[in-house]
Amino acid sequence: MAPTPTRADKFSFGLWTIGYNGADPFGGPTRAPLDVVHAVEKLSELGAYGLTFHDDDLFAFGSTDAERQTQIDRLKQALADTGLIIPMVTTNLFSAPVFKDGGFTSNDRGVRRFALRKVLRNLDLAAELGAKTFVMWGGREGAEYDAAKDIRQALERYREAVNLLGDYVTDKGYDIRFAIEPKPNEPRGDILLPTVGHAMAFIETLERPELVGVNPEVGHEQMAGLNFASGIAQALYQGKLYHIDLNGQRGIKYDQDLVFGHGDLHNAFALVDLLENGGPAGGPSYDGPRHFDYKPSRTEDETGVWDSASANMSTYLLLKERTAAFRADPEVQEALEASRVFELAQPTLGEGESYDALLADPASYEEFDSGAYFNGRGFGFVRLQQLATEHLMGARG
Repeated sequence: MAPTPTRADKFSFGLWTIGYNGADPFGGPTRAPLDVVHAVEKLSELGAYGLTFHDDDLFAFGSTDAERQTQIDRLKQALADTGLIIPMVTTNLFSAPVFKDGGFTSNDRGVRRFALRKVLRNLDLAAELGAKTFVMWGGREGAEYDAAKDIRQALERYREAVNLLGDYVTDKGYDIRFAIEPKPNEPRGDILLPTVGHAMAFIETLERPELVGVNPEVGHEQMAGLNFASGIAQALYQGKLYHIDLNGQRGIKYDQDLVFGHGDLHNAFALVDLLENGGPAGGPSYDGPRHFDYKPSRTEDETGVWDSASANMSTYLLLKERTAAFRADPEVQEALEASRVFELAQPTLGEGESYDALLADPASYEEFDSGAYFNGRGFGFVRLQQLATEHLMGARG
């Protein structure tokens, strides 16, 4: 039986996820709209601690100030009644026709200015609600045709926009950091900053790189054929994992947004192990929200929506249990030693050793028995992975 989620688990959901109405490019909605107050109440009942949203999730694009304020007030009251928080806010720069060529990088300068104003307004709301992270997914920041977009200038406009947002939160004294969410394609044929690596390289060009990190999503990295757990490890290594989106993906195809774990379960196991246990040396490596950015299947009614929300949290907690047992298993520790996993933490060079000393050491080359690795000195990685598989399947511990 799966553990019961609590607020301490820091599970959060996007309003656009549980509120997804089932519409896709081939068919209209299969579910009625979900009211924000009802959403907050149900998530509270299920054990979540947070709700996130785009501005257009909470109030329709083009709403009057009065309509906008009504929805904000209703959300605030629901939060006060339940104790849920808003850990992250984002802005929709992809749905309305005005953003058909992007927001920050549209070829149309007027659209770019409109996009910035829309984001600045939503930053004020994020600060008002106590959000600490502002996610930026550039779903329309890209192109289908190579001749249609000067990529170097598009990146410069992207940089200009993020620099301005950094100026704004700094001058206003907002306790908000930004997290870029990479994706390789869909809805655009090619999207700018398509992977975690692209985003982190871009961040280093900014005026305030310390304010900007990444918000990787399982499906987005796996759509590009990449290893999500490895990407998260690099983001942690560079101190840039400011937020994370959890879901499931089965192979290189469209963005499926399945329930977390309902895809590459082995990689989900590795990911939870990394987030909770920090790797072979132990210790948590990420203390932010475990945010689920998934879509309840089009086949489901509202009962299925809440079943799927629970499934995300249950899968995470089950994997957390399995990874803890994996790390505590003496046979796993022995296998890690045999595979020399811990040896990787040992610097290749001795303390103060120069390349002259390395060149003068015959044991490192002239006397090194490289031939011993033919038909010998295996690393035992298959055994180690089988132990992980057995723990994942509940066959151990």
